[in-house]
Amino acid sequence: MRLRTPLCTLICSLLLLSGCTVWRERPVVNSWKEATGGESFERSFWKEVQAKNWKELDRHMAGNYISITPNGQRNRTDALERLHQFQLDDYSVGDFQVELNANTLVVTYTMTAKGTVAGQPFPSLPVRMMSVWQHQKAGWMKIAHTVTQENAQ
Repeated sequence: MRLRTPLCTLICSLLLLSGCTVWRERPVVNSWKEATGGESFERSFWKEVQAKNWKELDRHMAGNYISITPNGQRNRTDALERLHQFQLDDYSVGDFQVELNANTLVVTYTMTAKGTVAGQPFPSLPVRMMSVWQHQKAGWMKIAHTVTQENAQ
């Protein structure tokens, strides 16, 4: 009986320690290589915009990329020029919905941002976004993006 008590205490301690966060938590997707779906692609895209990592961003925008915003339609070159005008201090994305159709992902979500674009502050209200990603020989490429302002209620 005396031998069982220390043994039980040792086993219980080991079980408790194995349940604690001894090992660090797996980090959120930090690179395009770790991205596994539409939400990850969008998070990586905006992370690159915030970091002003244009070379990496350029690799994930298709040659026929098109963007439609309240300010008009932009081709790939014009959209990249516009993104270069972003000073994205902080942002939050959420309310994701992702639809897969063969080799194409349609991703909708909301975004709230702090910072400026061309010296003007971002809208204070959340904006709705939709992006279309297509799997091509070079990997997943963003081929289209739309932005709409949500109405104040």
